[in-house]
Amino acid sequence: VSFPNLAMLFIGIEIMSVALYILAGIRKKDFASNEAALKYFLMGAFSTGFLLFGIALLYGASGSFDLAAIKAYVVSNPQTLSPFFYAGVLLLIVGLAFKVGAAPFHFWTPDVYDGSPTIFTTFMATVVKTAGVAAIYRVLAESFAPIHSQWWIILATITILTLLIGNISAVYQSSFKRMLAYSAISHAGYLLIALTALTEKSVTAIIFYSLAYSLATISAFGVLILVSRVHPLTEDGQPNESFEIFNGLAAKNPALAFVLTVSMLSLAGIPLTAGFWGKFLVLSTAAERGLYGLLVFAMLMAVIGLFYYL
Repeated sequence: VSFPNLAMLFIGIEIMSVALYILAGIRKKDFASNEAALKYFLMGAFSTGFLLFGIALLYGASGSFDLAAIKAYVVSNPQTLSPFFYAGVLLLIVGLAFKVGAAPFHFWTPDVYDGSPTIFTTFMATVVKTAGVAAIYRVLAESFAPIHSQWWIILATITILTLLIGNISAVYQSSFKRMLAYSAISHAGYLLIALTALTEKSVTAIIFYSLAYSLATISAFGVLILVSRVHPLTEDGQPNESFEIFNGLAAKNPALAFVLTVSMLSLAGIPLTAGFWGKFLVLSTAAERGLYGLLVFAMLMAVIGLFYYL
């Protein structure tokens, strides 16, 4: 997240991605883990193509990989930007949207999160997603902020699709882990609201929301790991990660039940939890920019989120 130019962004993402492909498939004898690694690798390679092509077009138009130089090009040619530049911005956004699991580039997320060992799924859903969102913020804020009016609709469309698909799909899941995978997609949508608005408060909103979401997700996955260990494996030898394993948890282990309850309330954005203040900060950036349609839609999706979390 400290890249000064687009070449370093590409190298950073590739180093991170290669490590993640290995972690996803680290259980060599587990078919689900192998499938997760293969899907992640294929989709990751595909998205890297978009990202690199976008960077190439931006370089062709502006003559530089440097974020500050690209911004100088935008400021000096506000009305006469090359068509290659706009194509580069679009492909760059698409490539980075793949990395954070935003719809309609989210197809790898549920299968990879479900098939990977739970502890690595936790890492992907928190640290990696936060890094991806931070990378998008840096590119948009440091290079493309002067032409916000020309790209925000693209990001708003991706945001709406991400919130819709993530929340609606999560409702139909029978596996707790898979539900959290779709939940991760929907939370990428909330983070994208702050990126779409791109106000002075966006960076604060992104940091606080990422922290609140990460803590709640780590807690939820931690409880899942502990509870699934004391239940028999499924017929195909996998850990049992269905909702049923939590039945009677409050009686058997009140502390774990309390941690899981607080995590779910925070992810749902119930008042007094960190998740509520995260959502409040993110939605306030949309209000500040005047994106009221996006704000209302996000609040409706939060109501659907209440259903599957509770």
